[in-house]
Amino acid sequence: MGSVDVDDTIRYEPDEPCPPLVAVGVGAQGVLLVLAPIVLLVAVSALATGQDEQYLTWAVFVALMVSGLVTILQAARLGRVGLSHVLVTGVTPNFIAISVIALAEGGPAALASLVVLSSFFFLAVGTWLPLLRRIITPAVSGTVLMLIAVLLLHISFDRLQEVPQHAAPFAGPLVAAVTLAVTVGLALRGPQLWRIWSPLIGIGAGCLTATAFGLYELELLGRAAWIGIPALGFPGLDLTLTPSILALLPMFLVVTLVQAIKAIGDGVVVQQVGRRQARATDFRLIQGTLYAGGLGMLLSGLAGTPPTTAYSSSSVSLISLTGVAARRVGYAMGAILILLAVFPKLAGLLLTIPKPVMGAFLLLATGMLFVEGLRTVTRGGMDAQTALIVGLGFAMGVGFDQNDVFGGIVGPPWSLLLGNGITAGAATAIGLTVFLNFTKPKRQRLEARLDTSDLPRIDSFLYAVATSMKWDDASTERLRSAGEETVSSLLQPAGDETTTPASRLVLSASPEGRSVELEFVATSDEENLADRLAYLAEQNELPDAEEISFRLLRHYASSVRHQKYHGLDIVTVRVDALP
Repeated sequence: MGSVDVDDTIRYEPDEPCPPLVAVGVGAQGVLLVLAPIVLLVAVSALATGQDEQYLTWAVFVALMVSGLVTILQAARLGRVGLSHVLVTGVTPNFIAISVIALAEGGPAALASLVVLSSFFFLAVGTWLPLLRRIITPAVSGTVLMLIAVLLLHISFDRLQEVPQHAAPFAGPLVAAVTLAVTVGLALRGPQLWRIWSPLIGIGAGCLTATAFGLYELELLGRAAWIGIPALGFPGLDLTLTPSILALLPMFLVVTLVQAIKAIGDGVVVQQVGRRQARATDFRLIQGTLYAGGLGMLLSGLAGTPPTTAYSSSSVSLISLTGVAARRVGYAMGAILILLAVFPKLAGLLLTIPKPVMGAFLLLATGMLFVEGLRTVTRGGMDAQTALIVGLGFAMGVGFDQNDVFGGIVGPPWSLLLGNGITAGAATAIGLTVFLNFTKPKRQRLEARLDTSDLPRIDSFLYAVATSMKWDDASTERLRSAGEETVSSLLQPAGDETTTPASRLVLSASPEGRSVELEFVATSDEENLADRLAYLAEQNELPDAEEISFRLLRHYASSVRHQKYHGLDIVTVRVDALP
């Protein structure tokens, strides 16, 4: 609860308007980072199973359209849907292996059915998020983010070697080195204005270097039409639960859960990197990004293409390099992706960018994603138990990805499911977290109203908790005071309590050695207590009497964490016994 760090590199926060030219320029750079993966991942899925050119053309068109629409939705936030931050969307690589299997087993109709069913599960995770808060922890989310970063490294380095046969062997690495050197140099030491354009300038420098080595291939640009909407290449849904569909559905659901965990991490990371001053994570926005992602998966399934997901690494790297997190950038990226869908020639032009150039940017984005995963873990606290969960989950994920453990034990498709590094790492981290929660001392629980008239009941409950832990009088008073000030802090912004019906309050206490963790589950105001406490840490004087409860709570509690969901507030307060 110390002073709040301020990130002066952020020029425009999400709610701040930035000049249209800056929004379009930064948006174009973001599209450059995600366009190739969107098109290539769809192509890999279709061509690996022998789908015809009509389906491929249709699938690419739909993927760009859905990616653009969901990117706009994430930035706009309509009702409860969307993150209200810059979060570009594209086709997810995590579904590619099982999408290929589904296409091979039943064609586009089978893939569509599985993606549609998975999208409902994805949306359900958003609704169930408050119930999953003890399982999908910062340690789990951070571990998954770091695993995705590590498992993407080989894709980055493979791109560095993708050059024409006539090119010199060192051409790819040299082009990538020039791209990285220019981008990183400008981002670290360039003038403030140039930092915004450092990715685009780096791409330009890499392309010029690639031209000198003859790395450009223009066949795709020549075949692409200038404008048009492709003919429908999707035969429709087939919801028949055949044995092959039933065998693949669990795999799709597991990968969908992994995607949901990643989406939670995406939402947490983007909320943090887009602000000058750190704030507590707003889990209502996390639910919003899950709803938007689920709708994107549903649209992809209805159209018969592989599902979409947020590209957090691209979003984080774009914000970190340019300092622009304004939502207008999200609108610009979404609009550009939609335009590219109906102007195939423009998409073809961008896809002529040499692979080593894109590989260099993917490498940079991967590194930033790993760092953000590490930050996600540390924000939740790093004790010995968390370190074990993260360490073992990370090790299992990397180990399973690099070694075909189940290759000789079970056949496809189960070997692909069980041997996936992200699945193995996430399952390990989740399993350890569930075990840790299951073996904790039994929580003591009280149901009350969020009302001053129930303060005596709450006080008696906390006194009984302290007595059961054999705390002395001073520590007992500390616990009772922390509970009273938490309730007062939740009540204070409500205004006139006589005109507002009292909300239901569920208070649980979990002893942990010489500490006790109190969890208050209620409905309260729109402000996050953790942000209010951080704000007070910066003040030297007491501005008004209403802040007394917040200051007292900061004094009595060793930590306060406030998670806001739609219709639900969860405040976790940790109180340590006095020595």
